[in-house]
Amino acid sequence: MRIRTRIGHGVLAVVGLFAAGAASAEPARYVAMGSSFAAGPGITKSADDPPDSCRRSADNYAHQLARKRGLDLVDVSCGGAVTASILGAWNGHPAQIEAVTPATRLVTVTIGGNDVFLIAGLGAGACRETARRRADAEALAKCPAPPRADEAAYVRLAAAMKEIVTQVRARAPKATLVFVDYFTILPASGVCAATPLSPQDAEAGRETARRVAEITAKTARETGALLVKASTLSAGHDACGATPWMNGFPVPPGVAAFHPNLAGMTAVAETLDRVLPR
Repeated sequence: MRIRTRIGHGVLAVVGLFAAGAASAEPARYVAMGSSFAAGPGITKSADDPPDSCRRSADNYAHQLARKRGLDLVDVSCGGAVTASILGAWNGHPAQIEAVTPATRLVTVTIGGNDVFLIAGLGAGACRETARRRADAEALAKCPAPPRADEAAYVRLAAAMKEIVTQVRARAPKATLVFVDYFTILPASGVCAATPLSPQDAEAGRETARRVAEITAKTARETGALLVKASTLSAGHDACGATPWMNGFPVPPGVAAFHPNLAGMTAVAETLDRVLPR
């Protein structure tokens, strides 16, 4: 098995996924793309030596799946990535799509939350609510206002998601493309100590997450891509759950607030391993 990361610079459709690898000594090439919900910042150890700004974990769902299946993984997921980071150069990194080649047999994508400020909104809201509860006016003044996406941002997100499918299929006609949507962050209603948010900010976060999941599902449905609904899989395992797959707020240094933990990444890897044919 070979696992590489790039630093800085229906059933019938998937039956043949590992055929090339089985017919030769070379393992099937697997490209993992996406944002921090794919990269797994702060989970166990870094996948990159030395660690880089993308903060990819050696135990994110892509690395775990690659080990289970003996795949040749090229992990280009990156914390902070937006759909434009897949389609074009960004923040000193090449376009993630460049990792997809004709030899690629599997592509996974988790993207979209940063396009509409999902985590930025929750982080800013938690900062402000924590300061309010402490009656700390100085800290509150340093917290940004939670950003909100306008309707045009969701329209752009939907168009970019479809363009990702187009680009993947143009570059790797034999590849199976799987969207993995975002883990559930907040409980269905209310908040808890791990999610210090005002009712308004919590509802805004839920609505943003709902719309990202909806756009991801619609993209998969209309293009024939596969979909693993981490949003559904992780229901009940939100940051307030008895067995959370999601970090709350605040977190220790090096851990990413409102991001999946090792248990969540393992659950998605196991689901992918179960649903993809051998």
